[in-house]
Amino acid sequence: MIITVDTNVIFAALYSNKGASHQILKMIVDEKVKLAVSAQTYFEYYDVLTREENQKKLNLSLKETEDFLDLLALLAQKHSIYFLLRPNLADEKDNIFVECAFASNSDYLVTSNVKDFRRNELIGFNFKVVTPADFFKMLEKKNE
Repeated sequence: MIITVDTNVIFAALYSNKGASHQILKMIVDEKVKLAVSAQTYFEYYDVLTREENQKKLNLSLKETEDFLDLLALLAQKHSIYFLLRPNLADEKDNIFVECAFASNSDYLVTSNVKDFRRNELIGFNFKVVTPADFFKMLEKKNE
């Protein structure tokens, strides 16, 4: 199973070892699900996670953050985006996650902000936009 993950899920996973976001990150590290990344999504992760205020919140040094991002890059399925697929989402930065999910043929786009992705422009895409909690519940049901 291939998933594209919004930055807010990665941040939440690093912020707390409780909750669905952390469980999803653990599944990525354990290679139970495959993370899809593009250069654009990777650099968005980097930009957000290396901000000084976020490093303080996460209690991580720059080196620890970069080591974590290196691990994600190592484990991830990398995809080059040779097109601009702009579904005109409210937050322009969210479009890069739609592009990655589309290019990687992801099964799910996991985000804490599903309302930002609920647009008519996403009708017909082959991936589902779900919250971390819904994604994790779905996997638990599947594995029963």
